[in-house]
Amino acid sequence: MLTRRHFAHVLGATAIAAAAAPSITLAKVAKPKGLIRLNANENPYGPSAAAMRAINDAFPRTNRYPDEAIDALVADIAKFHGLPPESILTTDGSSEALKVAATTFAQKRLVTADPTFEAIGFCAKSQDAEIVKVPLTSKYEHDLPRMLEAAKGEGLIYICNPNNPTATITSKKAVRELIAAAPPAVTILVDEAYHHYAESPDYESVLMLTKDHPNLVVTRTFSKIYGLAGLRCGYAVAQPAVIERMQWHGQWDSVNVFAAEAARASLADPMHVQLGQKRNRETKKWLADELGRLGYSMLPSDANFVMIDLRREVKPVIDAMRLHGIAVGRPFPPMTKHLRLSISTPDEMQRFVEAFRQVMA
Repeated sequence: MLTRRHFAHVLGATAIAAAAAPSITLAKVAKPKGLIRLNANENPYGPSAAAMRAINDAFPRTNRYPDEAIDALVADIAKFHGLPPESILTTDGSSEALKVAATTFAQKRLVTADPTFEAIGFCAKSQDAEIVKVPLTSKYEHDLPRMLEAAKGEGLIYICNPNNPTATITSKKAVRELIAAAPPAVTILVDEAYHHYAESPDYESVLMLTKDHPNLVVTRTFSKIYGLAGLRCGYAVAQPAVIERMQWHGQWDSVNVFAAEAARASLADPMHVQLGQKRNRETKKWLADELGRLGYSMLPSDANFVMIDLRREVKPVIDAMRLHGIAVGRPFPPMTKHLRLSISTPDEMQRFVEAFRQVMA
């Protein structure tokens, strides 16, 4: 099973090993109690109160398989988006949706940005698909014309928008042009895990475009703004015939009853989403101001994390921050001088800035 811990071990130990170490002293520091997790883009505030009640209410049904709960969740998601239930596939987080899509559509070729979220690449590689990585543009957008050319008329194009790890978006015009231009044998997968946080007027979700494009799949997750990362619940949206193809590659009952009921309660609680957006926006602005005072900048962020330009190799900084009791994002080659940092509570971000000031001194 591929996990974030696996990524951290594999990527951190190999791609950065030969980098020249900057002048950072890994002095012994008194570790604060508990490790602050700013490395996985989680929601530090957790699920909504309604979701917590739904989890508690689901306990008496743990002796039964979750079929009814999954059916109810599918119906709720379909109603939420104004789509037929046959257009929805629930999955064990959106990570399973990516794996199912890779198994279904990337048997020959997968085209991704570089860097981007790596999970789908691992899945495609396991079935001996050709993996083509296309560098991001100078504006840190997906280079969609080059990605379409690299697909060579068949396979899967993966677009993470907003992109992980850069937190940047690819413009709605560029995405729409790609969807319109892609031939039928090229499936386009748009990963919208962070779409709730995107505020740029140049961004749009393409979920509703699935109604008109049979080669378009959109994935969503309840892990981020809904705060259900530990329960694992996500879904894919596509035309019914496409969903039927994908179902053959999925796992039976991969969403448990707690996840299904918590997700249903989350969908019905828009205030929790709005509060999460407000908290993220305000804390991210505060962080940008603090980093600016220290002489550092970050890429434009439309997510619940940021990418900080360190102007030095990131691996020693990651190690030094951990000595201060703070876990930050792993290295993301080829951007080995940038640090990915999750946005957390104001108190935890304050502790980060204090430790960052010492580490970078």
